[in-house]
Amino acid sequence: MKIKSAKFVISNTDVSKCPKEEIPEYAFIGRSNVGKSSLINMLTNHKKLAKISGKPGKTQLINHFIINDNWFLVDLPGYGFAKVSKDKRKTFQKFIKDYFNKRMQLACSFVLVDTRHEPQKIDLEFMEFLGENGIPFAIIFTKTDKLNKSALPKNIAVYKKILLETWEELPPYFITSSTNEAGKEEVLDFIDNVNQSLA
Repeated sequence: MKIKSAKFVISNTDVSKCPKEEIPEYAFIGRSNVGKSSLINMLTNHKKLAKISGKPGKTQLINHFIINDNWFLVDLPGYGFAKVSKDKRKTFQKFIKDYFNKRMQLACSFVLVDTRHEPQKIDLEFMEFLGENGIPFAIIFTKTDKLNKSALPKNIAVYKKILLETWEELPPYFITSSTNEAGKEEVLDFIDNVNQSLA
């Protein structure tokens, strides 16, 4: 799939105010500072579509972008550590859960995981939440360019082993880097295939 257009549509914290168009939607979520904004900008060929910040917790709203006029990319707030108040974190959790439980257009969620770290409890718990609620998801391993060639497969293998302790089979996963565009075509082809299956 080639991205020909990517336009910002709306930001809000109220799921009922999300776009009403019945077109497929793909949500991107992960722990704060996982490289989500960089990945979104890489996938869409835009340097500033999603705002990048050195401070974790920059994304605090449900952000909708329409891609190629036929599907939505949704940038969601990071979960876990962020320099925001506890009250705001609780709000994140509520509207994030509302989004996943109520958004019928959601075709797939992409859970972003920083490959440099061992599997984090909060990531595994979030995947469990998606699984328990029947929400389809795929894993995107980020920042893979920051690992050497031998460390990358080892870290992915650890993740697979832990996931298979509770999951019957692994969800689809992608190995990406916003720096060298690794995994870009694979992620976009996956979205294209899902779009075609829903048409």
